[in-house]
Amino acid sequence: MANSVVKLSLVQMSCTDSKAENVERAVSQIRQAAADGGQVICLQELFNGPYPCQTEDHCQFDWAETIPGPTTERMSQLAAELGVVIVVSLFEKRTAGVYHNTAVVLDADGSTAGVYRKMHIPDDPLYYEKFYFTPGDLGFKVIETRFAKLGVAVCWDQWFPEAARLMALAGAEILLYPTAIGWIDEEKEEYGTTQYESWQTMMRSHAIANGLWLGAPNRVGVEGRLQFWGGSFIANPNGKVITQGSHEEPEIITADCDLNMIDVVRTHWPFLRDRRIDAYQGLMRRVID
Repeated sequence: MANSVVKLSLVQMSCTDSKAENVERAVSQIRQAAADGGQVICLQELFNGPYPCQTEDHCQFDWAETIPGPTTERMSQLAAELGVVIVVSLFEKRTAGVYHNTAVVLDADGSTAGVYRKMHIPDDPLYYEKFYFTPGDLGFKVIETRFAKLGVAVCWDQWFPEAARLMALAGAEILLYPTAIGWIDEEKEEYGTTQYESWQTMMRSHAIANGLWLGAPNRVGVEGRLQFWGGSFIANPNGKVITQGSHEEPEIITADCDLNMIDVVRTHWPFLRDRRIDAYQGLMRRVID
């Protein structure tokens, strides 16, 4: 019987204005995570550059690259060398004028196990993502890898329970949310604690409602008016936070995820058993009026 315990590692980084430097910083962290036993290693959202969406600036499109492209090729080689799964979040240039916020899952042999394009695109102060990203068109699907079946979404997707549920129903064992979220400078003192707690609580609820492991790597550091709040964490299928990163320091967050726990939790909290799938038609409407 295959080992049911998967070691999940999240890489929490600060980023510079050099793509090459960010990629090599990530490579170093991935090597460290693998040396410590990490099998599934997830990078934060748009890890190879500064967060581009604080302004609507056409020059920021220069950060995008094709998939496959230089960054995915570098990470593919690394995945094969180390025998680990790497989740890589990128600013994707799909074709002229069409760009996505995309996560690529590279399997432990370096092959591409799957691709996810961010479905929910925010447009908020300092998070002007609609200017840059076309909404994803690949849906919420499960990506099977050597070590686990992954449900991968990106940042703003983490606020939507429908996405987590669909990935759970498709067989996901671990939900992953590469993230770039932080405090706006003038809001931190008044709202900072509540904002972080709401962010974490929302994802813990996905773990609970679906009986799944969950990991969310978030960047750290100050970029413009944003202080990215880090706090990357891994939660178990009961929603308990197993490990959590700091709010300011780059680090690797790692936990052993026993996939057998999924069945134990779901048979004690049988939410999937008791779903009334005959009564949810209203979810397909914007509002019920």
